[in-house]
Amino acid sequence: MEAWRLPLSSSIRGKLISAGYTSLSSISSVSSSDLARDANITEDEAFEILKLANQSSGSSSYNGSGSLINGAKNAWDMLHEEESLPRITTSCSDLDNILGGGISCRDVTEIGGVPGIGKTQIGIQLSVNVQIPREFGGLGGKAIYIDTEGSFMVERALQIAEACVEDMEEYTGYMHKHFKANQLQMKPKDILENIFYFRVCSYTEQIALVNHLDKFISENKDVKVVIVDSITFHFRQDFDDLVQRTRVLSEMALKFMKLAKKFSLAVVLLNQVTTKYTEGSFQLALALGDSWSHSCTNRVILYWNGDERYAYIDKSPSLPSASASYTVTSRGLRNSSSSSKRVKMM
Repeated sequence: MEAWRLPLSSSIRGKLISAGYTSLSSISSVSSSDLARDANITEDEAFEILKLANQSSGSSSYNGSGSLINGAKNAWDMLHEEESLPRITTSCSDLDNILGGGISCRDVTEIGGVPGIGKTQIGIQLSVNVQIPREFGGLGGKAIYIDTEGSFMVERALQIAEACVEDMEEYTGYMHKHFKANQLQMKPKDILENIFYFRVCSYTEQIALVNHLDKFISENKDVKVVIVDSITFHFRQDFDDLVQRTRVLSEMALKFMKLAKKFSLAVVLLNQVTTKYTEGSFQLALALGDSWSHSCTNRVILYWNGDERYAYIDKSPSLPSASASYTVTSRGLRNSSSSSKRVKMM
């Protein structure tokens, strides 16, 4: 059943549809607090809408807090599910180690740092590595790359794809020599064909594309990573109303979280830095403010320490704070020299 058929005022229906709640199933999948935030309505109005949706569908029940109950999981199953989540390697084992094995699917991971630190390099590396076949320990997926700054370099993607294929061919040669193994079929051209590239030139285009992603991924079911490079650019240039900007970004973050859970994919949001006045001095901080910092599951900050690039786990519900060095080579991300000395738990 469509949401517009619910017995609601035209203004409430308009807010629901504008927020992307066009069907009963989309309404029933959220709590009253999430619905109130997304549709810019009161908690009481959201509670009544969920009750109406429940009565119309006749398939679920309510608890006293106003959220729709669609079934519960026990903590043991959740732990098992968390441990078995697939991860995308960064091609830097030290970085993978502090990330628990790589970038986690079903999570939204923010990676931010100063210009030249390697954010786009990481984005391109992930868009290649997500395609590593399952028999090589990968996901065998496809990538969506959303470019807001024009920083994606197809020549660089080809370089990294060629290095990835060479590494797999070397591994295949070893396995063929010592065991019976199939020949690698993947070519660099195949990798480039499986990166869906979108260039967006305004925040309205960015919002429209994010709203379209659910349909696009449903039609391309092997997509296992969505990369936005960067989430920040248009929202720093085109917005004067910070309250409206915060609301739009929160809605966008919620959509990314839903996509990650629904399709069991990784969302990677690259972010810029800005200056922040703290304790009497200006310091570098990731852009978009404190409210945005709570919008992602994991937050990784990239920084320089002398001539070495480092990644630091700044926030994660499942990973300890830690840092690791990495380097950007012609073949992509790799461990830095003397890397065994450069992994530090905080």
